[in-house]
Amino acid sequence: MIDRTTVNVFYKMPEFFVGSKQLTIKDEIKTISFPVLIHYPTYETPRPIAFGPFTMNVSPDAEIIDGKFPLIVISHGNGGSHLLYRTISTHLARNGYIVAMLEHFGNNRNNNILENTTENLETRPRHVSLTIDFLLSDNWFNENIALNKIGVIGHSMGGYTALALAGGVPRTKEGDVVEVVPDFRIKAIVLLAPGAGWFMNSLEKVTIPILMFTAEHDPITPKWNGEIVLNYVPDKSKVIFKEIENAGHFSFLSPFPATMKNPNFLPSTDPVGFDREKFHSQIPTEILDFLNDKLND
Repeated sequence: MIDRTTVNVFYKMPEFFVGSKQLTIKDEIKTISFPVLIHYPTYETPRPIAFGPFTMNVSPDAEIIDGKFPLIVISHGNGGSHLLYRTISTHLARNGYIVAMLEHFGNNRNNNILENTTENLETRPRHVSLTIDFLLSDNWFNENIALNKIGVIGHSMGGYTALALAGGVPRTKEGDVVEVVPDFRIKAIVLLAPGAGWFMNSLEKVTIPILMFTAEHDPITPKWNGEIVLNYVPDKSKVIFKEIENAGHFSFLSPFPATMKNPNFLPSTDPVGFDREKFHSQIPTEILDFLNDKLND
């Protein structure tokens, strides 16, 4: 019988239900705020809830299960949304993770004023750290976070964000160092088609485990981005790498509803013959296995 007063997620156990909570976090220095959606394990029965055009089977504001759980922050891509990785976030929550998905201010689908700016390179990692700070001090979650089991998942520009937080020193196209404070609370990162071009010869301080997926057909973050990670982290044995056959850059986004699938809406498209639904029945499990292994070291 499982002791339901405390939970160790690294032992085999039944999946939980997914609790959901929406937060707003402030950046006092920049005098801005940004939304964060949290998924976490609960025993309360979920129901279909609409989040914009997407439906998630969750239990809003449900009571979190007693115990200590790893915390994962998901960082979306350029001009993206924090709602686009729900297949990954819900799978992790069902298996005993607290998952925070923030919408990056000034670099999202509704407001992209910071695209291609140095300020965006500076603030993206900062807002992940602010999210971690907030959750570690929040009365709802702070008692349930395992402090030594924090990770980041990043897609595209989110991959840039994860590498900067892990100790990578980014530089602008002009060669100027970007002022980023690494967050050494982070113990593992997952990179999905990462934007790594800011880190040429500057990943020597990245020493934590990395799981990296790239797409075979990706004109946005082509193959050389993954090669930067493989070539410049100091310990190659820390990197688990897999190129996804026939995938495109947007194949890492959760499948879109049928009403949103359109050849002119590139995030909903994949290379001919690629099955995104099937892929997203597999990749959350691979990510979970990696995090279970590396955050338990």
